[in-house]
This record gives sequence, C-alpha cells and structure tokens, in this order.
Amino acid sequence: MKTKLVLIAVVTMLCSWSENSVAQNSKSNGIYQGIEFKMAIVKEPIIPNNSVNIKDFGAVSDGQTLNTQAFVKAIEAVSKKGGGKVIIPPGIWLTGPIILKSNLELHAQTGALIKFSPDKSLYPLVETSFEGLNTWRCISPIYGKNLENVAFTGKGVWDGSGEVWRQVKKSKLTEGQWKKFVASGGVLNEKKESWYPSEVFMKASVGADQNVRLDLKTKEDFEAIHDFLRPVLVSIQNSKRVLFDGPVFQNSPAWNIHPLMIEDLIVRNVSVRNPWFSQNGDGLDVESCKNVLVENSSFDVGDDAICIKSGKDKDGRDRKKPCENIIIRNNIVYHGHGGVTVGSEMSSGVKNMHVSNCSFMGTDVGLRFKSNRGRGGVVENIFISDIFMTDIPSQAISFDLYYGGKSIAETLEEGGTPVVNKMIPVDEKTPQFKNIIIKNITIAGAAQAVFLQGLPEMNLENIEISNLKAKADKGFTIVDANGIKISNVSLDIKDSAIFDVYNVKNMSLKNIEFNSTSAKAVSINGEASDKIVLSSSANTDFSKKTFIGEKVPKGAVKF
Repeated sequence: MKTKLVLIAVVTMLCSWSENSVAQNSKSNGIYQGIEFKMAIVKEPIIPNNSVNIKDFGAVSDGQTLNTQAFVKAIEAVSKKGGGKVIIPPGIWLTGPIILKSNLELHAQTGALIKFSPDKSLYPLVETSFEGLNTWRCISPIYGKNLENVAFTGKGVWDGSGEVWRQVKKSKLTEGQWKKFVASGGVLNEKKESWYPSEVFMKASVGADQNVRLDLKTKEDFEAIHDFLRPVLVSIQNSKRVLFDGPVFQNSPAWNIHPLMIEDLIVRNVSVRNPWFSQNGDGLDVESCKNVLVENSSFDVGDDAICIKSGKDKDGRDRKKPCENIIIRNNIVYHGHGGVTVGSEMSSGVKNMHVSNCSFMGTDVGLRFKSNRGRGGVVENIFISDIFMTDIPSQAISFDLYYGGKSIAETLEEGGTPVVNKMIPVDEKTPQFKNIIIKNITIAGAAQAVFLQGLPEMNLENIEISNLKAKADKGFTIVDANGIKISNVSLDIKDSAIFDVYNVKNMSLKNIEFNSTSAKAVSINGEASDKIVLSSSANTDFSKKTFIGEKVPKGAVKF
C-alpha cells in the first residue's frame, strides 16, 4: 500500500521563477507551438535546381576503387552552376575526405553506401575544435567551413570506417570480438585490457585530456601523433542553414555529427549508429549553434547520443558563442551514455532548450547534465517534458557538477559516491545550472531515479521536477542545491531511502507517493532526520527548515 507525503513550503526566501515567467512563443507555425521561449523559425537551405550523378565523373561502385576525385569533380560541376544536388546512386562507393561547398546537396539514394577509406594518410591535419578545445585533428571524412546552404538527403548510408581508428576496451567486447581485434594487428597495452590501432596511438594517448594533447603546440608536434588524432565523421563549422534529412550516419572514428557554430541547423529523420563499445562514439554534438531543430531521429551509439555543448574552459569562454534556441523532440535513443546531454563542455553557455516526446532505452543515463569547476558558463531556461525511459543502468535524471571524464556507469562501478566538498571562490570558471523544468517523466527501471549535485559555491538553482513516475533501486539524491521543487511524484523504490539530502535550501516536496516501509525516508546531511518522519497517514506536514550547514557525524546514513 502506497504512502502519501506532502511537504508544503520550505523556508527562507525562494526566488520566484516558474514556467509562466518565460515568454511564450507567439508563432502560429505548428513546429513552434508550445515552445516556452521565443525563437526565430529555423531556416532551411536553399539549393539551386541543378543536379549531377557521381557516375558521370568516373565513380565506380565496387567498394574497392577510390572515388575521391569523382566526388571532387561532381561537386565542382554543380558549384560552377551556382550549386545543386550531387546524386549518389545505389552501390558501395569508397572515397577519401569529401570537402563541402556552399549551395550543395549530397543526395545518397536508397542502397547507396559511402564508405570512407581506412587509409589514414588521406586525412591531413587541420586546425579545428574537438572536445571543446582548439587543437589539430585529422580532417573529417565530411568537412566544411564558412558555408551557406548545405544539405544531406536520401536514405543512403555514410560509413566512417571507425574500426581502424578507435581504441577498444576488452571489457566491452565478447570473447569472439576481442580475438578478432587482436588478430587484425595493432597493439595491446601491458595488462591486455585495451586494443590500440597502433603503437603511436597507444603512446600518444598517455597524458591526453579527453583525447586532446594540451602539451603539443605546433602542427609538426601533432604530425608525430597523426594516427591518434581521429576525426569526427561530419564536421561543419561556422556556417548557415545546414540540413540533415534522411540518411544513416555510422561507424565514426569519434563523434558522428558535429555541427560547430551553425546558425539554422535542422536534423530530422536520420539514423545515427556507432558500435556500443566505440570510445567517444557520440551521436550528434550540437556545439555553439543558434536556432536548432532535432526531430524524428534515432540514435544507437557508444557515448552520449544527443549532446549540447559550447566549448571547454578558456577556449570555450573566449568563443563567446552559446548554444541557444534548441528544439529536440520525437527522438529515440537505443543505446548511449546519455539520451539527451548538456555538457560537459558548456563554457559559452546553453540557453533556451525544449526537449519533448523522446524515448531512451538502456542508455547509461537518460537526461544528463554535466560540468566541472573550471568550465564557467551558464545553463538556463531548459524545458523538458514527456520523456519515457526503460532499463537505465545508472541515473535516469542526472546533474553532475563533478564530471570526471567517465560515464556514470564506469564511475559507479569504481565505487563513486556523491561528493560533499568544500566551497571555493566563485569566478569566471564557475559553471552554473539554473531555471530548469522537467515534467511528465516515466522511468520503467533505473538504478536511481534522480541525482542532483551542484557545487557548494554555486548551487543548482530553481530545478522543478513534476509528474514523475519511477521504478528504480534508489530514489532522489540532492546535494548543494537551492530552490528545488518536486511535486506529483510516484515512486516504486527498492531502497528504503527515498530522499538523501545534503546542503539543500528552499526545497519543496508536494504529493510524493512511495512504497517504502521505512519510518524515516528523508536523510539530511548524511543522517536520518528525526524531524521529518513519514507515517501511514495520507498527509504529513514537514518542519519548515533550511537544510544547510549542519554539523553531522562523518559518513552518510542510509535507510
């Protein structure tokens, strides 16, 4: 029999902020109805009505002939006419990097497989941004910069031959898969826990910061580790009006699709796939973009699926380009470290994001917000609704301001626990997450329903969670937060601890239904509270209190 608990009001002044305070979008266009903030209609590319076929330029679809020059000639041909469509018919088309131009549509017809060459010498180094940092990397298989009007259409497949680029961990493979990698060449580390494509890769990975070598300065320095500098599959930078509509993007050396500093970006009806064991095998990384629509797409990848970013640390702050005005809806994520993720590279900020009607099945985390001291940046005005999750092996909703570069599943396997840390001075390096509404959430199986962890010097602020129904091993952990509102929640929790609270003020719980038989289901600063007692009565009022700064015995007491 379920118990009902009502916590009305908590204490001290609570900043008044709610969904109603956000300006409503007045546009009549159905795409923008119900969006909680004002944004311009996302503009689609305008492509001239010209077309060519790569076969007309000598392309051969045998999967062995290198067709790089055929692509170059086809793109040049339509560009001379002011732009147009390059048609890629059914077949297996092996090629080196494709350099994009403005006013270009690449149309991969059903049955077309564009396979990028595994010959790494075909991918020269370029100055770019990866993992939010300014650096040198191998040019992406699909690359464009300073463009207008670019489109990818059709139902064909773009394959990045990522298997020759990536490190692989033995723990993520079956025995048969592992033997296949070992037999293919490459090198093993001393403990034989990882396979590397080459000795250069293995040595270069030592001391890297999230795959970026900060100690190297010149192009010549980076040339010496060319094999380590695996690219994203699609890199389009500093451009306007970019469309992805229809194709499959798969098997990338690193991230799959990386739009960087794009104004007017549409991603719809695409399938993005990477092997689940692929290191840094993100699906879509939208970075410092403005006016974005991501809809009706599916993701099955080896890292975060739909990622919102804006640069890392000083490089990101100096960019001064937030990711803003983003609509994400009607998407499915089958596998990944996070379904929809913000961060951890968010140093230019993220604002005005709407996420709705998305399903996550077996992702490590469902809704994932992450950052760390040193980032800076503000994440604000985020609206999430109608999210459906199943079989989440860690936290269904997660805010982690102590992100350390590992997935939450890996952190938990290593015995990671909530961090209760000392306060440090606030400066430009301090990240901030505030004004976030999450509602209408269904969690059908998770290790934990909700994990909210801010910083002691910069709390999570004004987080509202409502209409949540969750079946999970654990309930809520809330650390270093201010202005948390939780209402209309139904919990089926194995653990007797429903709320585990550390250094939280201005918290409001209302209409919480749960199945714990414990008499004390709220822990304050690590010990079961004698002032907040749950009983079998339908309505239990809680003491009006700010839970912050109390001295308690060392160690957390669970119930």
